[in-house]
Amino acid sequence: MRWPKRDKIKDAHYEQHYVYNAHYHIIWCTKYRNQIFDTPELAEEMRNLLLEIATSYKVEIEKMEVMPEHIHLLVSFPPSKTPSSVIKALKGRSARIFFEKHPEIKRSKMWGGHLWSPSYYFGSVGNMSKETVEKYINDQIYNAKKDGKPYPKEK
Repeated sequence: MRWPKRDKIKDAHYEQHYVYNAHYHIIWCTKYRNQIFDTPELAEEMRNLLLEIATSYKVEIEKMEVMPEHIHLLVSFPPSKTPSSVIKALKGRSARIFFEKHPEIKRSKMWGGHLWSPSYYFGSVGNMSKETVEKYINDQIYNAKKDGKPYPKEK
C-alpha cells in the first residue's frame, strides 16, 4: 500500500535527509550605540556584506533592515547550525571586513576597536502556535485510524 503524498509545508526548507521550518528574529547594536550606518551608502554596504556572509554560511536572510545603530534580521538556517555560531559569523566577519574598508570609521567613531556590542537578541518565529502543535500531536491516532494507517495501540 502506498501512502498519499503530502503537500509541501509552506516556508519549509527541504534537504536530502530532513525538512526544517525554523525562522529567527535577530537584533544587534553597534558598540556604544554609535550611529555608524548613517548614510544610504554605508547602510547598503553593510546590507550587502551581511547577505554575502550569510550566503557563504548557508543562512537565508528573509528580511533585513540596517538602521544607523542596529541591525534587524529575519533568518532561517539548517538545524545543523547553532544560533550562536550564525550570529558570531555574521557579526564577526562583517565587522572585520567593514573596518578593513573603513579604517577612518574605526579610528574616529569606534575608539575601542569593536563595531558591534557583544550582546544580541535572538527569538524564534513560529508559523504555528504551541496550541496548534499540541492539537496536531493529539490528533495523530485519530488521523491514522481515519486514513487506515497502522498506529500504536492506545493505552
